Amino acid sequence: MANTRLVVLTGDQSGRTINLDASVTIGRNPDNGLHLDDLQISRKHAVIEKVARGYMLRDLGSGNGTFIGDRRILEYKLSNGDVIRLGTQQLRFEADEDETDSKDAGSQGGVRFEQAPEGRFEAASAANVYETFFQAPKANEKDEVLVATQKRLKAVYLANQIIASETNLGKLFERVIEQVFTLVPAHNGVILLKDQKTGELSTEYVRSGKDNAEVKISSTIVNRAFLQGEAVITFDASDDSRFEAGASIISQNISSAMCVPLQHQQETLGVMYVDTRGTTNAFVSSDLELVVALAGPAAIAIKNAQYVLKIQQAYEDTLIVLANAIELRDHYTVGHTWRVTNFSLEIAKELGWGAEKLNEVRMGGVLHDVGKIAVDDSILRKPARLTEEEFDKMKVHPERGAQLLQDVDFLKPLIPYCLYHHERFDGRGYPTGLGGEEIPIEGRVVAVADAFDAMTSNRPYRKGLDPEIAISEIEKGKSTQFDPFCAEALIKCYREGKIDRILQDYHKTDEKSIACPFCSTFLRIPDEAVVDDVFDCHVCHRTIRLAEQNEAYFGELVPESEVGRKTSPPVRKNE
Repeated sequence: MANTRLVVLTGDQSGRTINLDASVTIGRNPDNGLHLDDLQISRKHAVIEKVARGYMLRDLGSGNGTFIGDRRILEYKLSNGDVIRLGTQQLRFEADEDETDSKDAGSQGGVRFEQAPEGRFEAASAANVYETFFQAPKANEKDEVLVATQKRLKAVYLANQIIASETNLGKLFERVIEQVFTLVPAHNGVILLKDQKTGELSTEYVRSGKDNAEVKISSTIVNRAFLQGEAVITFDASDDSRFEAGASIISQNISSAMCVPLQHQQETLGVMYVDTRGTTNAFVSSDLELVVALAGPAAIAIKNAQYVLKIQQAYEDTLIVLANAIELRDHYTVGHTWRVTNFSLEIAKELGWGAEKLNEVRMGGVLHDVGKIAVDDSILRKPARLTEEEFDKMKVHPERGAQLLQDVDFLKPLIPYCLYHHERFDGRGYPTGLGGEEIPIEGRVVAVADAFDAMTSNRPYRKGLDPEIAISEIEKGKSTQFDPFCAEALIKCYREGKIDRILQDYHKTDEKSIACPFCSTFLRIPDEAVVDDVFDCHVCHRTIRLAEQNEAYFGELVPESEVGRKTSPPVRKNE
């Protein structure tokens, strides 16, 4: 994990942040990594240790215990957002994780389905099980039963709060299974969701008690839960003749399993499956009630997270449309937006920025030149160097971009990418003339990415520089034109081979491309093509003539009146 930390939530140190680069002890002694002056905390109370898959919280034999929420633990693998309680003090564990695909986030193994005969199990409508969980206690119930019921309701309430607070779909799966594990003695947990296209179940999250272990589950009970909306619990099958040798529940030493549907309104989104191994009859009916009680809120949270994902995608798609609108007008820098965005992302990753900030960089990069929408076509499309007067008009685009974004709340964080990407570290840039660290870091990152792409990309009036020469120019510009840390980050990424694929001519050196002057689509120049060859754009079907100026290729639109005289396919050398 990157940028992992503890945040003190209570007491005199409230708000203090402790970075977790290695192990940190917590206790009342001043020599602890985190010293908490609380008489209910032992001198050496607990330790947080970095392990292969994250961070582990361990109690060091404390008198009053170490808790995650209301659950006392001896050893616990921490997840982002966990609240640790020691005595009267509370700490929150935070981790900015790297971008991962939602299906792989937190997954520790695979899933394999096996067909097993119906052995000893009970199944009932999940709605009925849910209702029994919340039945009023009987008048003659013993005090200990009432206390146990109260504890279960409290545990489910707290678990639901934790689940409902997460909107990231990948992290939500992890949270759901974690809360199930706090309530029932499970070894493995799996969430499967219905694929919207095929209608089949797809594995979204797997948690196994053994690292990288394959979890084998019975398709019989999964199908009952998914297709019939039933909550299913199996019992110890070791002496049940109906289970043949090799059946999944026997062969995997599964002593007990539960599977419940994830239902939202009238839709079954998928199922949640948990099992134990080697513990006879580990699950009882009350455990099934607990899991069903979590499945309802979990399904709502999953549906909400899916909605959020769709909204985010729509938001990103809208920004891409805006960026494409600029690319459609500015033919001679086509692809610039996407290259600058990717260069900026590599720089930000090298600087150690977290997943949320990287997503902002992606969107800021996409919109960094949106202000060009206010620049005249005669300037944007000029196939030659700009005059001083024309360049002055071009220089308004950072401010125009900021003005376009300033009245939309969710776009305001992207303004620095637009407004400051032409500032210089020495204060000689535009539009504000800020210098050094007065320039927001977002602008400093994009400034390096923008300059590198400008140097390495072809223009009608000049050929792009060799990347090695451009890197040398970035090196020379450190602390004058560029922030030295951002420049060094780009140089390091280039040396490590993270930049080559982003360059305009990232294919083999003899594989060049031009932009269609009508729709801006990149078109690969056919092998052996020569200047004045003509060919069609496969997107807009306009006819284009290959042109060259200053050793740089570009495309010219062939007038309709000349289209009948074009050669198709393209004329090759020696033909």
